[in-house]
Amino acid sequence: MITSRMKTSIIMGSLLGIVCIIGVVYRFGYRGNYIFLLGMWYNRLLMGFVIGLVDDKKRIMVILRGATLGLIISLAFFISTEFRDPVGFAVGIGYGIIIDYAATNYSYIVLKISQKFTNKLNS
Repeated sequence: MITSRMKTSIIMGSLLGIVCIIGVVYRFGYRGNYIFLLGMWYNRLLMGFVIGLVDDKKRIMVILRGATLGLIISLAFFISTEFRDPVGFAVGIGYGIIIDYAATNYSYIVLKISQKFTNKLNS
């Protein structure tokens, strides 16, 4: 079942993936980097998905948990690109924290929106 935490973290991962694309285009340019840009966005989406799977019972662990998952997931992409973007790797750790924080503290907003949308479909 897709929880509101999962939805929130996937949305955050998608949005932060777009921010990553802007940063990569600024650093490397757009031309010839299409697959790299897609991979960067997908990495952030995947980060959101994985963070959404984690249970949020321990709110005090948000920073450590987000940083650890961000590190692990960003490291996989960083290694696969032959260490091409160290800035993107470092930012991935911060994005892990942001995604986990949003999913832990603000998933109720996505839940309310989902309920309104579901109610309108059932009407």
